[in-house]
Amino acid sequence: MNEQEQEWLDRARAGEQEAFGRLVETYQRPVFALTYRMLGDLSEAEDAAQETFLRAYSRLDQYDPGRKFSTWLFSIANYHCIDRLRKRRVQFVGLDESPVVYSLESESSRPEAETLAVEQAEEMQALVNQLEPEYRTPLVLRYWNDCSYQEIADVMDISVAAVKSRLFRARKKLAELYEAAQQPHRVESMANSGGVSLETDGHRKGESDQPTAQFDAAGGKGEPEEVWKALTIPLHRALTSGAGL
Repeated sequence: MNEQEQEWLDRARAGEQEAFGRLVETYQRPVFALTYRMLGDLSEAEDAAQETFLRAYSRLDQYDPGRKFSTWLFSIANYHCIDRLRKRRVQFVGLDESPVVYSLESESSRPEAETLAVEQAEEMQALVNQLEPEYRTPLVLRYWNDCSYQEIADVMDISVAAVKSRLFRARKKLAELYEAAQQPHRVESMANSGGVSLETDGHRKGESDQPTAQFDAAGGKGEPEEVWKALTIPLHRALTSGAGL
């Protein structure tokens, strides 16, 4: 937090609403990025982000100046999103029903590369939606909000070691989900090409099992960042590319 933001925070804690409004303008994008990636629904994410700031404003007297303001906000947003996830029935929205993809269909002037990037981001969101909240949170904070391990630990009130463990499990699960999602496309591709031999099919199956096996082998050896990137390059690109909102 820079000096200007610190001044706004001090004034907001003294009861100045305009100063808090400045903080909302500064942090609304990262907070919304978190609520959207956690909830997977634009409208609900907007409501959750608004509720986050309302709760933060009402609890300014509880804010610890020794804690990063952004971390405190993320913590409020995270727990609110988890409450929402617990209260609703999990629904997986198909890509063709996505409001983002729907808007693409009416924007023929959008560059092909940009269209692909958005589609990849939506596919990634569909996979992230399948993770349990305790694994979804560290993944979102790490890749979409660029938080450090310590910041994630502060948001979730867990140890740094626990953060790394959950990230490892989250990425492993995403790799498995991604691999499973690709199988129908591969089957269709093989069918269109006239079929393949059993030997080739067996080889492909071995390839599909390889990521999970290597992830298992790497377990307990710290952050397998390079292994993650190498094994799931398309997935990693979707995680770190314009995955922003």
